[in-house]
Amino acid sequence: MIPNVKTYASLLQASIKNRIVRHGIQLHAHLIITGLYQHGILGIKLSAMYAICGKMVEAREVFDKISQRNAFLYNMMIRGYACSGPCEEALVLYNEMIKTGIQPDNLTFPFLLKACASLSALEEGKEIHYQVINAGLDSDIFVGNTLVAMYAKCGETEVARQLFDNMSTRNVVSWNALIAGYVHNGCASEALKLFYDMQQANMKPDQATIVSVLSACATLSALQEGKNVHYYIIQSKFESSPFVVTALIDMYTSCGDIAAARGLFETNKNYVPSWNAMIAGYTQNGQAVEALFLFQNMQLECVIPDRATILSVVSACGELAALHPGREIHAYIVKSKFDLNVYVGNSLVTMYNKCERLDVARQVFRKMPKRNVVSWNAMIAGYAQNGSYNEALKLVNEMKLADMAPNQVSVPSALQACANLSALQQGKEIHGYIIKYSLQSDVFVQNSLIDMYAKCGKVEIARKVFDEIRQRDVVIWTAMISGYAQNGHANEALALFHQMELADMEPNQATISSVLRACADLAALQQGKDIHEYIIEKQFESDLSVGNSLVAMYAKCGSIEVARQVFDKMPKRDVISWTAMIAGYGMHGHGEEALAIFLQMHQTRIKPDYITFTCVLYACSHSGLVDKGRLVFDSMSKDYCMTPNIEQYECMVDLLGRAGHLLEAKQLIENMPLEPSADVWAALLGSCRVHCDVDIAEYAAKHLFVIEPENAVNYVLLSNIYAAAGRWADVNMLRTIMRDRGLKKTPGCSFVEIDKKVHTFLVGDRSHPQTEEIYSALENLAGEMKAAGYVPDTNFVLHDVEEEMKEHLLCIHSEKLAIAFGLISTSSGTPIRITKNLRVCGDCHRATKFISKIVRREIIVRDANRFHLFKDGTCSCGDYW
Repeated sequence: MIPNVKTYASLLQASIKNRIVRHGIQLHAHLIITGLYQHGILGIKLSAMYAICGKMVEAREVFDKISQRNAFLYNMMIRGYACSGPCEEALVLYNEMIKTGIQPDNLTFPFLLKACASLSALEEGKEIHYQVINAGLDSDIFVGNTLVAMYAKCGETEVARQLFDNMSTRNVVSWNALIAGYVHNGCASEALKLFYDMQQANMKPDQATIVSVLSACATLSALQEGKNVHYYIIQSKFESSPFVVTALIDMYTSCGDIAAARGLFETNKNYVPSWNAMIAGYTQNGQAVEALFLFQNMQLECVIPDRATILSVVSACGELAALHPGREIHAYIVKSKFDLNVYVGNSLVTMYNKCERLDVARQVFRKMPKRNVVSWNAMIAGYAQNGSYNEALKLVNEMKLADMAPNQVSVPSALQACANLSALQQGKEIHGYIIKYSLQSDVFVQNSLIDMYAKCGKVEIARKVFDEIRQRDVVIWTAMISGYAQNGHANEALALFHQMELADMEPNQATISSVLRACADLAALQQGKDIHEYIIEKQFESDLSVGNSLVAMYAKCGSIEVARQVFDKMPKRDVISWTAMIAGYGMHGHGEEALAIFLQMHQTRIKPDYITFTCVLYACSHSGLVDKGRLVFDSMSKDYCMTPNIEQYECMVDLLGRAGHLLEAKQLIENMPLEPSADVWAALLGSCRVHCDVDIAEYAAKHLFVIEPENAVNYVLLSNIYAAAGRWADVNMLRTIMRDRGLKKTPGCSFVEIDKKVHTFLVGDRSHPQTEEIYSALENLAGEMKAAGYVPDTNFVLHDVEEEMKEHLLCIHSEKLAIAFGLISTSSGTPIRITKNLRVCGDCHRATKFISKIVRREIIVRDANRFHLFKDGTCSCGDYW
């Protein structure tokens, strides 16, 4: 007997009901053979069968051949697109449905709203909501639930809550929609509260509720609440659900209770998601080794991994930078054909980047059959994080050419590359892109913009970006404070930090490190001490970066003993810690102590880096330890297999030159395997200033004028040497050159901190409110100093003027003004701490020794080269600076 239309319709209806696509395909073939394919009702049911089974290509093919379409067919097609994708097609079909005059019903709107939620299409969702109201279906519980879900998934949790509260009837789906929406939008606390409200309303939660609530507990790391939910699960007999068990494992691992998670896992090993949750939990808790062991056990127990397993295991390899296991898993991925999946490809790119194998990461990236924006972001971030900044920027341009728009993830990596390359113009172009595509509200983008402009030396633009941000978090404040500190704007950094405090924004460890740097630059010891107290209060002492910053701050503020105390108490030290202590001793002229720390560092098996060697050689240079400095320099290649770079050669030239070995320093430069830099020649020229060697000074200056003809410092140095030798014609010749080229000498500037406020003085400064008292104090000091035997050293006045005028010019140097202000502003016996931006001149050095003896005070001066502790008429540098 040949089946008739009615029989085929019944069979298709059964396939729809049971979602058995195989039977539907067989029926489709029969319909084509029998010629009944064009029959209206059969075509509608056939298209609906494909749609409900998720076969949208086949469903659309049949749909397009049906001339008489009804609401049922449109509803099934919209449902299929909303559930299986692409969701955009659901909205297209809806518009077509309206145009043909077919009225939507209570089955149409829920799936349309589901499509809007998947697309985060809020405006379209609002329009459909308006049509729901016009159709009088807003009271339908099915429609109401999907409205709540749509608004929640689009981030409009307040509207979702309002709709939920106004629903006349609610079922468990209503509660689940809002709870899941809260979790989705990071409102985990509200989700938990709603869960308790649900129970009080005598609405019994189902498995979907429990999974969402456990996710909220995981987000909050709310272990006790999670345990309470676990108890409810046992009471409600949900513990047999694999979905619930997986959510429980995830909750416990997110709350750090690995033991409880493992206990649950051991009783649910027959379910792959349980393995996945446990492997992911180990990785997230810094136990990536255990994650890899568990993956091995999974294979031994013949449990077949899925995509989620692979993603977690590859992530574990990345966290460990475990290249060999990563390669083995990569081979397994290729064998199992997981490499065709874009998410797996992305995880491999990230893993190889973390293993610092950019070449392999690039190969994986290039061979991916399909890439999404995450693929590009992973590769760009890998380049940026591994220092391949030019490649990162090239890939950003490739990304644009591939019609893949950089987003709030790729843009920060691109800005990081610009910052490290000082590529201001490219940074500005990316800033324009950010504005064009409205990415400026993202906190990571804002932070990266501030950092980029700051590192490119444009702190004023960085501040403009900062000021335009309405809602600032601690990261934004820290970025701007750090930008000021990095660019030498220490006063602005401290002022902004105080604004941050007034805004009730609590600083973090990164903020503190940046503020300590600003205190160090200004030698603002009292403010640094206040911050140290804050560090103790907030228990930040164990943070390595904070500890390093404290050591550097105390050392740069002249408290080398306290710096050592902080250093000795540090629970953990890295190469930066040791280098900071060595640098501190070097600044204070304690070369032997610096060498002792360097030896101790060697004994603890922490390998010094290039900066460490620079600091050790600096310390030797400022203590006159020529022979020991030579040994340290030679040890770089002999003991550490490190080839000295230009910074170490500069230190050696300075070491030899300061000690008077000018010819040896000159020969060292001439025999260098590297091209001498301006700093190397400047070190030689500076040594010539100390030892009044005009011939070698002219030799060094000749090279400097070629390398950096616009640097005024070089002309000033040679001019000073000529002036000391009485060659005034040559002095005037250099000043004429400087004037013609528009070059200006950096003015001397000194800082002194009084009552947590830093006061600034320039040479001959009369802008201070207490100017009259300052100059009066200076005049009195001058009389006492002369009575004690002080005679002004007019060799340090670099003008061909009368002796009386020379003495006057010496008297108004910035550090003398700062010392006088310190004396009248502090009580007797209080040490005075001065910071100067240039090297202290010989006369000021001599005068300060007299002042320290007359006033019986310690005067600590940090100039551009080192510290000077003046006490009882002597200086800690032993007149060697």
